[in-house]
Parts: sequence; structure tokens; C-alpha cells
Amino acid sequence: MRNLFKILGFTALTLLASALSPAASAGDTLQRVIDFKTLKVGMTADQPPMNMVNREKALMGFDVDLAKALANAMRVKLEIKVMPFAELMTALEDERIDMVVSNMAITPERSEQATFIGPYMMSGKSILARDSVLARISNGEQFNREELTLAALKNSTSAGFVREAAPEARLIEVAHYDEAVRMVMDGDADGMVADMPVCLLSVLRFPDAGLVTLERPLTVEPIGIAVAKGDPEFHNLVDNYLEAYTKIGLLAQLRKKWMEDNAWLAALP
Repeated sequence: MRNLFKILGFTALTLLASALSPAASAGDTLQRVIDFKTLKVGMTADQPPMNMVNREKALMGFDVDLAKALANAMRVKLEIKVMPFAELMTALEDERIDMVVSNMAITPERSEQATFIGPYMMSGKSILARDSVLARISNGEQFNREELTLAALKNSTSAGFVREAAPEARLIEVAHYDEAVRMVMDGDADGMVADMPVCLLSVLRFPDAGLVTLERPLTVEPIGIAVAKGDPEFHNLVDNYLEAYTKIGLLAQLRKKWMEDNAWLAALP
């Protein structure tokens, strides 16, 4: 994988030169990255296997590797800004970060706030529960019951999914996935609605907790990189990198590393 990063690094100067050609001046984000030689990426660090903290307190995951590849190709330093999911879009709008790489689904509502590049992955909603009957549902309407309490990440598409598909259920919005998983294990919530990879990982992490999840996701969602609107040069640069990563197989390698091989679980706290 290091060799792939090096290969992409050689293309960085060419793409930057293209973005800064006389026909187009750099936008605010691209100019900021060039001037400070730093790419600031926002993520939550609590969305395994996409992004998480290991036992050495270091960040790891699919999104982390993707962010490293982008910074390496741009020949700049990577600075990851960790914050709750609900704050990511605001941080992007306030220019505290240059992009969001945090398992963020592309939606019409979010596309009003930012420009999305990708998708670099497809995901979907699932439910994590201790109730095997609840975990065999095939659509959201089947858990639209007022006696159910469902946890979901605040300001996420999972929370929106619960509101639309199960308005009768009680929704508890949390700041971090770990909080929702703990609620399910402690019996404070009947289930957690989240992206399929998050639910699958929770089952693997806590094999003795009796957790179960769906075999197939309830929805299909594209996951993309969010950048600020009004900076087509920066958008074009990142889009070119993402297309290159697809063609040379980097994204496929990352999917295999984080979605198929569970060796990295040993690094978790």
C-alpha cells in the first residue's frame, strides 16, 4: 500500500499545476491547503471500521487510510480534527476543516450544505439488538412500535431513518456509537440503528454480549467526501485522486483490509 501512495504522490504536482493553471485561480480551500501545506480532515474517530482509536490512542480505519492517501498525494501534512458527527458540517462551513471523511452518506439535504465527491463506498442501514426476533426484520415499519427504544447517532441519516420509518418508536440520539452500543448491552435501548459495518463490528467486538444484526441492510447509501461549495478547483483535484485510487485498486485494497480481514480487531482497546 505504501507503494501505491508513492505512485499517487508523483501525480500530485501535475494535478496541482492543472488546478492552478492561468485559466483558473485557486479557490479558498485549495489555496489554504497550498499556503499552509496542511490538509485538515474532519472525522468522528468512533465509527469502526471506518474510523476509530486503537489502544495506543492512535487513529486507524478505512477513512484514516484514505485521508492519509489524499494528504500524501498532495505532498502536505495531514491534520485530522476529531469531533462529534453533528459538528462536522458546521466545521466545514466555518473553514475549520478542509473536508469531511467520516463515513458520511450523501443526501440531498447535506448536498445543500456541501459538495460531495464519490461515492468511495456503498453502505446501508442495519439494526444492532439483543433480540433475535428484532434482528430478523426486513423493513423499518416492522420496528415502528411505541414500546421500542432505538438509539442512533445525532444528526445522522440513521436518526432520520428512524424518524421516517418508525415514528412511533422512542428515538434517543447519542454523540458516539459506543454510547449507543452500551445502551443496547445494558438494556437501556432495544436496538441501535446504524450503518451495517458499525453493527457487524459491534457483534465481533462483543461476542459474549448476545448481540445480533441483520444479514442484509435495510437501505443502500452512497458514502462520500464532503468539501466546501464554491471551490471547483479543490473539488476537481480530490475527485481526480479518488478516480485514480479506484483505477489502481487502492479503494479495493482498503475494503479488503477493513471489511474482510478482521486482524485489526486486536488493536482495539
